[in-house]
Amino acid sequence: MSELLWQKRIRNWAGGLGGILPFLSLAGALLYDKVTGELPNGFWSDLSISATYYVTPALVGVLTAASLVLMCYDGYDLQDNIVTTISGVFGLMIVLFPCDCAVTPDYTGYFQLPCKISNIIHCTSAVLFFCLLAYNDLFLFTKTDGSKGMTSKKKIRNIIYKVCGIGMLCAMMLMPLPFHFTAKIWWVETVALFFFAVSWLTKGGAFTFLNDE
Repeated sequence: MSELLWQKRIRNWAGGLGGILPFLSLAGALLYDKVTGELPNGFWSDLSISATYYVTPALVGVLTAASLVLMCYDGYDLQDNIVTTISGVFGLMIVLFPCDCAVTPDYTGYFQLPCKISNIIHCTSAVLFFCLLAYNDLFLFTKTDGSKGMTSKKKIRNIIYKVCGIGMLCAMMLMPLPFHFTAKIWWVETVALFFFAVSWLTKGGAFTFLNDE
């Protein structure tokens, strides 16, 4: 397998996993609630992808896989490799240090930390995870091979990368705002992951009509 094909597959795997995560986690939580009926109303009103950690393996399985893919990603240069590797590390930290929610026990996660401390590490890791992914979209994916020049399709792809990067940052800024609606965090996370998926699938060549000949 050529290195270029391997890179494309890695990007498509990362994008695909990010795109399906919100819906797998939601489906798992709904199934758990239907079977057990144990989830309190507070769980659903403050629903987040992170909160589903306690009721379904979707978050652990998908985010761990996506994080490992990011860490194994071989970019164009050292900066590319550093950004994606650190992104993967923060992705794993999101899994290792669960959030605080309506069903959180007193001690949680692999290291059994007090839930308040785990939540601080979790939220910090999540913000840095998305910020690094946005940086990747805005400043790394938009680079152009000087020997090939900027094609018309590359210009379109760069617009997509910039929209996705800005979209992820805007989604992150919505989280701390005081207005509230049901499952606000889940929707914000889903939007952010949608932009992540689109940008990485575009970079991986999944949308063939955007590829250069």
